This record gives sequence, C-alpha cells and structure tokens, in this order.
Amino acid sequence: MRHDLHGLAENPALPADLLDRLIATADSDLAEVLARRSDLTGTQVAALARFERAAARLGREGRLTEFDQPPRPRVALALLEAGFGRPEWARVLAADPSARTRERLAACPALPRDVTHTLASDPDVMVVAELALWATSDVAAQLATHPHAEVRRAVATNEATPGPVLAALLTGDQLPPARSCGVCDLEAIPFVHDPNCQRPDCALMPGAACDGSHESTVYTIQQMALRNPATPADAVVAFADRCPGLHNGELAARTDLPRRLYAELAGDPVPLVRAQLADNPAIDENLIRALAFDRGHDVQRRLAHHPHLPLDILAALAAGTRIGPTLLPRIASATTAEAEELAASTNPILRMLVAQRRDLPAGLRDALARDADAKVLASIAPHPGLSETRLRELAAAHGARVSAAVTANPDATASLLEELARQRPSVLKALREIARHPHATAAALRTCLTDSRARRSAAGHRALPPATIVELLDDQDWQVVQAAAANPALPHAAMYGLVS
Repeated sequence: MRHDLHGLAENPALPADLLDRLIATADSDLAEVLARRSDLTGTQVAALARFERAAARLGREGRLTEFDQPPRPRVALALLEAGFGRPEWARVLAADPSARTRERLAACPALPRDVTHTLASDPDVMVVAELALWATSDVAAQLATHPHAEVRRAVATNEATPGPVLAALLTGDQLPPARSCGVCDLEAIPFVHDPNCQRPDCALMPGAACDGSHESTVYTIQQMALRNPATPADAVVAFADRCPGLHNGELAARTDLPRRLYAELAGDPVPLVRAQLADNPAIDENLIRALAFDRGHDVQRRLAHHPHLPLDILAALAAGTRIGPTLLPRIASATTAEAEELAASTNPILRMLVAQRRDLPAGLRDALARDADAKVLASIAPHPGLSETRLRELAAAHGARVSAAVTANPDATASLLEELARQRPSVLKALREIARHPHATAAALRTCLTDSRARRSAAGHRALPPATIVELLDDQDWQVVQAAAANPALPHAAMYGLVS
C-alpha cells in the first residue's frame, strides 16, 4: 500500500489535475479514500464508481445517481446494500450462482417483493437466514415457521418481527417443530461438540449440540428473542416464571420487566447477571441501594454509571470503587445545586468527577481550579473559559500531573503550549495533546516530533513548516507519512513528486 498516496488522496489542498491522475490510476483501496472527498465532480464520481466499496460510499451519500449502462455485479450489489439501486439489478443478482452474492443481496433494504419471495425459497439456508434477519414484519412472520432452526434464530433477532411471533419463538408453542439445525446438518445425532475441538475446518460453536431437538440452536433462539426489545414484556415474564434461572443475563438487561422480577435477579449467584442489572435504567432506587453493597465483580463499577444513581450512593461508591476520571451520566444530569454540593465535598473523587463537566458555571469552574488535589485539577484543567494566567498557575504548581490536561484546554495559548512543550523532562501526554492543538506553533510542533505518537499528529498539523512536512514523507512510520501527505501545508511540488 502506498501510504503517501492515501494521505494525498485526503489532502484538501490537492490540485484538481492531481486528483484526476489519482482517480485514473487508483486501486480499490485508494478509490475508497478518494470517494470520501467532498469536492468530486460528476465525472470523477462516475470514474470511482467502477470500484465496489467506493461506489457503495458514493451511493450512500447520494452522489451516484445514474449509470450509462448497468454496473458490474459487485458494484450493483454494493449499491443495493447502500439502499441505492434498481429493481432489475436485484432480480439478476437473486439468480446469481454464488450463494455468498445471494446472501449479501438478502441483507439489502427495500428489495422488490418478487426478489424477497425468491430469496425466501433459496436452497441455501444461510441466504434465507440473512433475509430473515432484515426482513419486514410480514416476511419475518412467514419465515418463523421455516423448517430450519437457523432461520428461526434470525427471525428472533429481527426487531421488525411481530410481537406474537417472537413470543411463539421464545417458547416454541404454536409453531411446527424445526426439522434441522446447523449441528445435525453436519453431524450424526446425538452429537455434542467438544469445546476443545482441534479440527481446523470445524465451524461449530463450542458446546453446540443436537439430539434431534436442536437444543443448542433453540437455546440461542430464546436468547435472541429475550434480547429483542420487540418481544412483549408479558411473554418474557411468562418465560421467566416457566423457566426460572434460564437466560438471566438477558432478562437483567431488559427495561420492561416488573419490579419483583428485577428483585429476584438481584439474588442471582452469577456476578455477571447482577452487574448487568446494575446499569439497567429501569431498576428502582431501592434496588440501586441494595446493589451498592454488592461486592460481586463489576457490580459496583457498573452501578456507578447508572443514570438515576442517588448522589449519596455515588459518594459511597466513590470511596471504594475504581471509577476514574470520566463523566458519569448522573454527574452529567446533575443540577447546578447538586454540582455545587459535589464540588464542596470533602471527598476529592467526587470533586474530580464533577470537574469532568465542561458546562460548569464560571464561578464553580474557577473554584475547582483552585482545588488542592491534583486529580481535581487535572479534571478541570481542560474546561473552556479558564484564563491563561490560571492555566499557567496550574501547570507551574503541579507539573507533569496536570500539564497534559492544561494542553488539552481549547483556550490554551500558543505561547503557553510552546512553554509546556519545552519543559524537561518531557511530558509525553502533553506533547500528544499539543500535537493536535489548533493553537500549536511550529516551534512546539518540532518538539512534538520527538515522541513517536505525538509525531503522527504533528505531521498533519497545518502550522508545521513545509520543509519539515516534506522530510516526514520519508519517515519510517507509515502513519507519519500518511499524515504528512494529507497535510494541506504540503507544497504542491512535493505532491506532484509523490504522484510521479
């Protein structure tokens, strides 16, 4: 792959004649990059449409409108996948000898009715299953009675499947028994797949089994139906009562179950189930408070991200849970009064968490910027609106622990960025922030080039001197080369040299 040409294809300053030359000599990968450009003419769009992935992108964006002649089959398929194409293309592809082509066609939106009917009767079960995964409600309902269990599994996944059909798939009631599945298609039954199977050509999942009842596929059908939000809640509750303990992980993720069922799931012996329940937005405050004392793996961490978490529970979790500097949903939705309460807490973790907000009132922001704890200061330092004087004070008082956060502030000035780039020893996180900061100067960027990761961002920065950009075209790191070639400050002479 010519990484320099890929970068050049993204360059907004690319001369028109060079763009034409790149399009004329492009391969499939380069054509896909070129198709992302917003300045393509109709002639250039048509030329790129000879490539499958480029045509799909152009079609999705509505930039590919007419063909003088039918496109090649792979291009036609890519356009149909993007929701752009003609019915006659779909009819031709539905008869294609390649099952893979028909399977891809089955996933395309808005297929003609006759094409859907043809695919629903396809001899390859994977084609029918793919159709079932994306079909409209009426077609999905018809395919729910398909004799192959894999097709029914796809129907159970499809959110367009009618609720009563999903309820029937969940229990198997009112449906004729499936006659085959992916296991008994391949193996003599009864069969249980060895989880440690060493056959290199084996496609079965570990533990896949069939004794004639297609049990592993039926189990997956139940999972898919329980995960499907279109499955009626009363059917899910009836299943949970009928098969207690089965698929509790899927039940814990649903948001439409009665409180008594959530309470039962909170007592599940598997921590993963309780962790799934902990960030379910439908659980009530009583259950949230109960889960706050659950020491099971990941339960408290996920509970900390619950959107309706009471702030006193957050305070308790912050004391013993590794949350990290992230904007929690409950913090993001906190009122001004609640944010002030958190900012006044004696717990620096709570102050750090509220400092992650980027819409704090100026007085509260400035108060947090005077905090004594470096964790809090590192969280507040990127907040817009802080004065240059205050940012300098933060960096000077706390050095490496805060300087990287200061360089991430959108209001950091060019002179401040230069100073922080020169600090010794170098703070690599700070250099990486400076390398992509719009206020970075050439002097600061030259220092950023000394770090391998910052170098990749700096190579694409407009403020880098043109001569330095040209030098980076020969860098050992392909990402640096690509970024330099995409830099709009790259001299035109160097662009022509790359194409030559």
